Amino acid sequence: MGQIHDQLRERRRHLGLQQSDMRLRAGISRQQYHRLENGGNPNLSTLELAAAGLNMVLLLVPKERLREVKELLARPSVNPAPEHSRSVATEDPWKDLLGSSDDD
Repeated sequence: MGQIHDQLRERRRHLGLQQSDMRLRAGISRQQYHRLENGGNPNLSTLELAAAGLNMVLLLVPKERLREVKELLARPSVNPAPEHSRSVATEDPWKDLLGSSDDD
């Protein structure tokens, strides 16, 4: 999975963005984003803004489930069917992976 700063850099490059693009996408300055990619120690809200600007989310994973999450993320991507045509019977690979969601 790599360090968070490496993941941010890789995602930004994958999207074809420059660090300066993050001002409009995430509401943070180029300098602030530059510090994130270079191993700075951001506060949580800055990290969440950067992730959102890259169409990512932060997720805390229980250590005992980390292997399963990594395996799931390593699976080849499948283009999902449009939301309106999904079957109720479609299996959700994330179901029960991170624990009960009854409290959500």
